[in-house]
Amino acid sequence: MTAAFPPRPAACPACAVAPAAEALGKADDPTEARLLLSLPTIHCAGCISAVERGLAAEPGVRSARVNLTLKRVSVEAEPDVTAAGLIAVLDRLGYEAHELDPGMLSATATDKAGRDILMRLAVAGFAMMNVMLLSVAVWSGAADATRDLFHWVSAAIALPTIAFSAQPFFRNAWGALAAKRLNMDVPISLAILLAAGMSLYEVTQSGAHAYFDAALSLTFFLLAGRYLDHRTRAVARSAAEELAALEVPRALKITDTGEQTVSIAELAVGDIVRVKPGARVPVDGVITDGQSEIDRSLLTGESLPAFAGAGTVVCAGEVNLTGPLSVRVTAAGEDSSLHRMADLVAMAESARNRYTSLADRAARIYAPGVHLLSLFAFIGWLVQSGGDVRLALNIAVAVLIITCPCALGLAVPAVTTAASGRLFKRGLLIKDGTALERLAEVDTVVFDKTGTLTLGAPEATNLGDHPRRELEVALALAAGSAHPLAAALADAARRAGIQPARVTDVHEVPGYGVEGTWAGETVRFGRAGWLGAEPGRNTAAWLRIGAAAPIEFTFADSLRPGAEEAVRALRAQGKAVHLISGDAEGPVADMAARLGIENWLAGALPADKAARVRALGDAGHRVLMVGDGLNDTAALTAAHVSVSPATALDAARVASDIVLLGADLAPLAEAAVTAKKATRRIKENFTIAALYNMIAVPVALLGFATPLAAALAMSASSISVSLNALRLRS
Repeated sequence: MTAAFPPRPAACPACAVAPAAEALGKADDPTEARLLLSLPTIHCAGCISAVERGLAAEPGVRSARVNLTLKRVSVEAEPDVTAAGLIAVLDRLGYEAHELDPGMLSATATDKAGRDILMRLAVAGFAMMNVMLLSVAVWSGAADATRDLFHWVSAAIALPTIAFSAQPFFRNAWGALAAKRLNMDVPISLAILLAAGMSLYEVTQSGAHAYFDAALSLTFFLLAGRYLDHRTRAVARSAAEELAALEVPRALKITDTGEQTVSIAELAVGDIVRVKPGARVPVDGVITDGQSEIDRSLLTGESLPAFAGAGTVVCAGEVNLTGPLSVRVTAAGEDSSLHRMADLVAMAESARNRYTSLADRAARIYAPGVHLLSLFAFIGWLVQSGGDVRLALNIAVAVLIITCPCALGLAVPAVTTAASGRLFKRGLLIKDGTALERLAEVDTVVFDKTGTLTLGAPEATNLGDHPRRELEVALALAAGSAHPLAAALADAARRAGIQPARVTDVHEVPGYGVEGTWAGETVRFGRAGWLGAEPGRNTAAWLRIGAAAPIEFTFADSLRPGAEEAVRALRAQGKAVHLISGDAEGPVADMAARLGIENWLAGALPADKAARVRALGDAGHRVLMVGDGLNDTAALTAAHVSVSPATALDAARVASDIVLLGADLAPLAEAAVTAKKATRRIKENFTIAALYNMIAVPVALLGFATPLAAALAMSASSISVSLNALRLRS
């Protein structure tokens, strides 16, 4: 993704979200291509072996490494090796494969930040073990020249290692001091430098004690905690990165001279691209030629393929299953729906909420407090020990380390990202960082009807009540209109095997219906008033043959999948459910009765919807509004928290806090449960951080914690809140 987001303030860099990986093209060898393929069907070690052997046998492939956990293969190859060729090889081996964009992934193989931390951690660990081996001899009784020799060797190992491995702490601390502020890398850096400096002073004075092993251990455990935090946060954030990676980097453009493989960046609106069977759609567009089935599960969560033919709108990221398609580009690259969706996920991950602000404020107060506390500990122990500088420094260093509020800084973002990832997998996209917190407080749910509880696609309900002759005439007239009810009747009649009657002079009368001539009589299909019929409670269109009485064809909007389950589950959670619609009273009453909703309002204008939502809020209720239309925008904005389907108008999606990606409403009730769990996890994390500090600070002040023990305690507290947050993913 090329969209940039401002850095998020945090208690310390260890608590911040790791940055996205840089584009691999900046560092790639021009004589080598790196390709990344998704392998959704691999499941065992045999699959790994078959894929790696099969790809390695291909000319130009230098290496192939499969990651079973992430279900992908990384291939190093000559520049002329293409992803399409490798996908064909894997297809022959019996494995489904799709190309990924390596520059969009931040897994360990492509994550520069993660590799950097891991490398420094390895150097610190190796040096720590060697210095500890040398320290064993000193602890065993080595004295005088032998002890000094071991101390000097330890210094030769430790000092360069600290200068290299502790660079992340030093760099961030210097940046904070240069900006005339404090962050938690300042006390960490000070502690490491004090431990190393104190040890070097002891060596130059032929002292009996040196603490190079403690300084290295401190660096090692701090880096270990930072890396583990980085990995757990990366796991929680993987949904956004995987989504961005599925932006196909190349497309097959149809030109006057034939087909040409081009970069997505070279495509313009109006270009025609070819999408082969099994390939991922690279752009948003409209099918101009071909028929196929489209797998939309990535974007909508729908498991069944959808038919696609000329005129069908397709989106980047969908998979063409059966036949070749020609697609006219309407949006590509950063303008595609897939890219916009990835941006929404990224914004949600970097958003702040009330609890986060509290954590940041606490950390800003905490940082200077740590330095003052450490200073007081040094002065107090210096006086208490009768001037023992070494003891006072040891305790001051331990206080600096043990009081780092990394757990406090991780308490909220770890939970937010884990919960967002869980809901994304269930088909809900969190747009606003405060949405989870607000969703947990909801006690009232207000639904719109058309397009929300229903799919906005009418279905004929009484075809069986009419003789075939009437159906044939109705089909002939309905086929000549683009009105939704006419289209629904024509579709249902054709599915029932009805053939249209021979109606001549068929023409549409704007605003009224369709008219024609059949068997010498004028026939009409359309509005009740135009045909002299009395409108009823149901949604209906009317047919009149000559001077005969009008015939009613009734329609019902198809219920959105999961609507009944969602309403039932929300009521079981103790939430009040309301239905507010601009439709006529009859259809709204029928829908309310069907779903068991007692509180409903029909014929509501946009202002009426917003006023009802505000009235509920003024009465002390926390309202969740679920709507999709332009007339719902004001109500969505007025609600405590709001949800819109992915099929909603742009204005509604912008106004909402959460986007429902699929057609199924059932995940809505689960989202409310997840939000409550997330709030509970946040409170648990604050409790963990508070208890840790209540115990750790007195222990350090009383002199019972060495710098090494302090580093272990701080890392354990940070990891504990991350693991507690990841319980949401199960």
